[in-house]
Amino acid sequence: MTLSAHIKQKRKKFGLTQVELAIRAGVGLRFVRDMEQGKKSLRMDKVNEVLALFGEHLGPVKNEEA
Repeated sequence: MTLSAHIKQKRKKFGLTQVELAIRAGVGLRFVRDMEQGKKSLRMDKVNEVLALFGEHLGPVKNEEA
């Protein structure tokens, strides 16, 4: 699952709008929209602020294609 799909799924599971997620995570609405649209370059610290709301954080994962 992509990061964008994961964030969108979690947001909906917790019943949050994009605006509510942005406010609770302390990031801008545009950042949330960029994440959910799959923008290729995002600040990891801000991604972690969003993921922290769901008890998660960024970390290395094994590349299945390698």
